[in-house]
This record gives sequence, structure tokens and C-alpha cells, in this order.
Amino acid sequence: MNSGKPISRRKVVPEASPTSLTKFRESKKRIKSGAVKSPQMSDANSESVKEKFSKEMLVEVSSDEDGLKGAWFAATIVEVVAKDKYLVQYESLKTADDAGFLGEEIDILHIRPRPPETIVVDCFKLMDEVDAHYNDAWWLGLIYKVHPNSRYVVYFKDTDEELVFNHSDLRIHQDWIDGKWITASQGLA
Repeated sequence: MNSGKPISRRKVVPEASPTSLTKFRESKKRIKSGAVKSPQMSDANSESVKEKFSKEMLVEVSSDEDGLKGAWFAATIVEVVAKDKYLVQYESLKTADDAGFLGEEIDILHIRPRPPETIVVDCFKLMDEVDAHYNDAWWLGLIYKVHPNSRYVVYFKDTDEELVFNHSDLRIHQDWIDGKWITASQGLA
């Protein structure tokens, strides 16, 4: 498919031209968190997980770039490029010229399915492990303080930062392990 030429990792995926190239804008850089790391998969498990990813699947994508480590971005698989590579289009990251959404080739270690929705009817509790939606991505944190009106202070260990979030910008943290979603409470059982 690539005719022996190196493949660029950054691609714009507008509707008319899926092969245009671009770079992240400096303004799209995120705070460095490092909160969530890609799970390491065994070779046997890696094969079964690879089969689960297909064109048009809704996924989350991580990056090893400074300022983006630990963030999980919503994306859609546009194309299966190779056995362990996928072209994805982000749902919230725009190209440098704002003409379309950014696309990127992603390897299997930086992609996971979207986690299933979990409903928190009442409220989060102190020290609950959550993902906080911030700067177009999900970041792992802990509920540090509970305020009235469904507002929470979330502590991010890796950056030693605290930020205030509305209930609607939080979800229960889940890890993608061995092809299954595991919540903190399930992990303790």
C-alpha cells in the first residue's frame, strides 16, 4: 500500500482528501498528565484484540507526545491500514487550518474501544477514580473534594494539579485489560 515510501503519522482526513498531511497546532497541545498508560498486551491477547477493531468503529486513542501523554481522545476508525495500524479521525481535534478534523495513523498499543457508559445516579464520592473530560480528552484523576451542585475537585497525580469539574464532565474510570473493561471495584475482587 505504501509503495516502499515512509508513511507519515499525521494525516488530515477531510471528506474529500484523506491523504493530505498536517501537524498539530501548538494551541492544540494539552497539559502533560501521563495519568493513563496504554495497557501492555500479551501476543495471544493482542491477536484477539486486533480482530475487534474495524472500519467505522468508535474508539479512543492515546499519544506518547509531550503534553498529550495519558490523554484518551475520541475517534473513529477510517481505514485498517495494516495488521496492527489504523487510520483514525478525531472527533474534536481540528486541522491547522480548521478545514476538517485531524486524522492520524495509530498502532494497536494506542487504541482501545470506547468504554461502555456507566451511570452514576447520585454523585461521585471522595477518592473515586474518574476520567475527567478536559481539553478534548479524558484524563485519569481522583475525586479530591465534593462541592454542592454536582461539582467536584479532581486531583491529577502525575501533574499534581487540582481542577473543578461538573458532574457531566466526569465518568467512572475503567481500564481496558485483556480485551475487557474493568472498573476499579471489579479490579479489587
